[in-house]
Amino acid sequence: MGGPQGGGVPVPVKSVLVEERELARELRALGSLRATEAVEITAKASNLVTAVRFRDGQLVARGDVLVELDSAQARADLAAATAALTESISQYERSRELLPTQALSKSQFDQVDAARKANQARVDAARARLEDMASRAPFSGRGGLRRGSVGSLIAPGTVLTTQDDTRVMKLDFPVPENDLAALRAGLPVVARAAAYPARGFAGRVASVASRVDPDTRSITVRAELPNADGLLKPGMFMTVTLERDRRRAVVIPEEALVPEQQRQYVFVADGGRVALREVRTGARRPGSVEIAGGLAPGERIVVEGTVRLRDGSAVNDLAAAAPAAPAAGGRPPGSGGGYSPASR
Repeated sequence: MGGPQGGGVPVPVKSVLVEERELARELRALGSLRATEAVEITAKASNLVTAVRFRDGQLVARGDVLVELDSAQARADLAAATAALTESISQYERSRELLPTQALSKSQFDQVDAARKANQARVDAARARLEDMASRAPFSGRGGLRRGSVGSLIAPGTVLTTQDDTRVMKLDFPVPENDLAALRAGLPVVARAAAYPARGFAGRVASVASRVDPDTRSITVRAELPNADGLLKPGMFMTVTLERDRRRAVVIPEEALVPEQQRQYVFVADGGRVALREVRTGARRPGSVEIAGGLAPGERIVVEGTVRLRDGSAVNDLAAAAPAAPAAGGRPPGSGGGYSPASR
């Protein structure tokens, strides 16, 4: 970088004041979306489809009937079981009246009571079989595409449709185990999808997995993203920015750095001259960089004109002269060059 220059024409430069600002440390990861609740609606019995009670993609409420099967046989079985139960209840009431008079033995009464209970169980079983003829929504959410038509014969376990609760989405993404100590519920995240490149979806960490994957040496973090407008869909791929913590740090414009081999320098302006000073850099983002050592708030560094400078060069600081000469077009002292702090 050459030796000091004690004289010569001052080099025109622009500088900014070094400031301490709030800085957020971030982690970046890739994750995929899941619905808060997701299920496949399946048939419980083998029968003919008699009605489909929903439209593709329709919002449904918990308990709504989605698909009905032929229930004629199930209704007949329930009617027969109900009739038998009614008769057994009548016998039970008559036997209970006769028991104190000893016109009926205790063992005979117990048989009548057992028959009543057995018939009650048959009614419950028949009612359950009738209920199986209707597939209902287990929770409120959005139905998927239907996979059966009226008149088709289906078997138990046949998938009729899907259902997802997408009002809040789950976003699962891996984080290296080295960052495990910084993870906790409540940390803010911002996720972006290729389908909506100009929009960030804000959410928070809901939970952290209890195990580290021994193959990838990472741990799965789950965040929750509100999805009131329904733009996010299960299975979408997203890039995630996780804010670990906030702290006060010295941040300067990236163009102020003067690299030499593996070291980084800045030109510190003071009294019409500059001094070349080595600094230690921290987190980076395009346009700005954290300074971990070598600079203090309140010092002034050169951001424009560094290529013509040497250690000790005389300078004409246009930024510092701006208040006295507005026509020069410089920035007022302390403007900070109009950059924003950031981190990797």
